[in-house]
Amino acid sequence: MIKEKRLKKIQEYVNEHQSASLDELVTVFNVSKNTIRRDVQELVDRGELKKVYGGVSVVQSKLESFQVRQVRNQDRKELIAKKAASYVEDGDFIFIDSGTTTIEMLEYLKDKQVTVFTNNIDFIVDSLPYEKINVITIGGMLERKTKSFVNPRNMDLLKDYNIKKAFMASTGISLTNGVTNASPLESELKKIVVNRSAEVYLLVDQDKFDKYGLMTYCGFDEIDYIVTDALPNETYQEYAKKNGIQLVMAD
Repeated sequence: MIKEKRLKKIQEYVNEHQSASLDELVTVFNVSKNTIRRDVQELVDRGELKKVYGGVSVVQSKLESFQVRQVRNQDRKELIAKKAASYVEDGDFIFIDSGTTTIEMLEYLKDKQVTVFTNNIDFIVDSLPYEKINVITIGGMLERKTKSFVNPRNMDLLKDYNIKKAFMASTGISLTNGVTNASPLESELKKIVVNRSAEVYLLVDQDKFDKYGLMTYCGFDEIDYIVTDALPNETYQEYAKKNGIQLVMAD
């Protein structure tokens, strides 16, 4: 196999499996361990993979600025947000997570009588003209990259709320690492919200599958609905069916 082709195959294999040992790669690609070591080192030097004990793993997603993320896949995000908002009914008490997809829900909620608990600064500001939307936020430290309040002092206050529906964002999701987030400061809040919510909706586009960020804030099986723009592969479909997770396609 030509070297560049093999390097591409190695990267694809590790991305699919999240990590791989050197011995595993030797067996899969039928080359010597010295060859695998050289190939792996080249991919590490390029920034495509990272070394871990005994092998390599995918590079974790980095926390990009809100503005950079907001312009990516904008049409998909609007479709996903519109579909997610269709599950909100008058009188609901909901949580809107920080994120470039969840913020798009406001356009489809502005005429509904709802109470929204959120740390999403854009949602708080942009909802000011809409008197039917009651907004609750407990404040905290400003996280500029996500335009959200994080790490609130009084986390116990969150445990007093019974949230009917939580609409969550994610850096990436995988069967191995669950639902992840790139900001450690947000993770504790997200964990509590998921635990306090009767229904959890995850809003992710197709590019988020088989990716993961720094922190896991809930297990894949803690999600009730995944609202996305394309069906994930059969492995995800089977897992969702087995665990009672509804895959909802935005259209």
